Amino acid sequence: MLSIHWRSLTMAGLFAFPLVSGAGQIEIQFTDFETNQALAEANAETWDSYITRTSDQDCDTTSCDLGGCDGVTGDATGCGGLFGGCGDRLGLGRSGSGCDSAVGCDFLVNNEVCAAIGCDPGLFGLGISKRSDHAFDDFISPTTNPIFFEDPRSLTEVRFLFLHNNLPAFPGAGINKSNSLQVYAAQVRVRLTERLSLIATKGGFFYSQSPLIEEGFADVAAGLKYNFYRDPAAGRLFSGGFTYEIPLGTEASQQGNGDGEFNFFLTGATRFGKRMHFITAGGLREPIDSLAENRLWYWSSHIDYRVANLPLYAFTEGTWYHYASSGNAFPLAVEGLDLLNLGSPGVTGNDIVTRAVGLKYKPRNNVELGGAYEIPVTSRQGIMLERWTFDAIFRY
Repeated sequence: MLSIHWRSLTMAGLFAFPLVSGAGQIEIQFTDFETNQALAEANAETWDSYITRTSDQDCDTTSCDLGGCDGVTGDATGCGGLFGGCGDRLGLGRSGSGCDSAVGCDFLVNNEVCAAIGCDPGLFGLGISKRSDHAFDDFISPTTNPIFFEDPRSLTEVRFLFLHNNLPAFPGAGINKSNSLQVYAAQVRVRLTERLSLIATKGGFFYSQSPLIEEGFADVAAGLKYNFYRDPAAGRLFSGGFTYEIPLGTEASQQGNGDGEFNFFLTGATRFGKRMHFITAGGLREPIDSLAENRLWYWSSHIDYRVANLPLYAFTEGTWYHYASSGNAFPLAVEGLDLLNLGSPGVTGNDIVTRAVGLKYKPRNNVELGGAYEIPVTSRQGIMLERWTFDAIFRY
């Protein structure tokens, strides 16, 4: 039985589950923040449209994937292509245009030709990556539990992170007042194919005022994510993958311990109506050395609501951590949550739940700026008394 902390009264609800609608067709129109025709005639810059579909036909169906660079039928079926298919502006077909062929968009030759007909020559024209899946540009990425709460979309992006984490007092270690820990980090995601992505989720620098954690570099984690299912019309998608955390960090920063850990995860999302979105992800963190690091399960959920006709989202998130094993590497029975895997003793069976509220601003459909305030709502706190998380995402 979880003991709910008094501060939970300030934030309602922990998690929500997606309700699958059986509607055959949804009426989602392009949303353009340029409502003044005079501004349009003056060539004022507009914020790009969010949603690319108005029908219930999936862009993964035969009409869109068997021809063209991602399709031939285009806007007529709501697939979002410009004059052509799902990303193929002229709908000339893979074989006809040479896209994805030996002289096509995935190689170093003929990139100019493929770009001219609307194919994607890849980031910097090198053919080693693809554009992000822009059929879900109305969604925003989760903010909290940033290392493990993975966005289910196939993305090519750089995400910069800053965390200010206030640690509780640890009287057992002679620390009778709270301290703080700051994290400066960056993540990189690269969409390698239509569904397979390379993700680098951890890497950065710790700056600490706590005697238990000194300044130093974080471990490095990377892996793969695969999109199993996507339905742009209904706004649903489901992905899974893994990462491996390499113990390259500074040991005095409580990094570099053990032989690394695997993270196996599933993540999904759905759209509710025209303004609300739900994202949830869960996984298992499995250390190679179970004495040096703890094994734990986690589950994170996110609900957001787009405010009026503005590129602004209000959201709430929650994360549940369940410790499945104890170690012997740390002197205190303290849970490291997402940032640290301490290998703490006596934590088997412990549960910690956190709750967060935040805002995100999207000046363009490929840029996200936001932040969240997070607290634990259980009697156990681990290393989190309270936390601020800020991120800036730039997407290709």
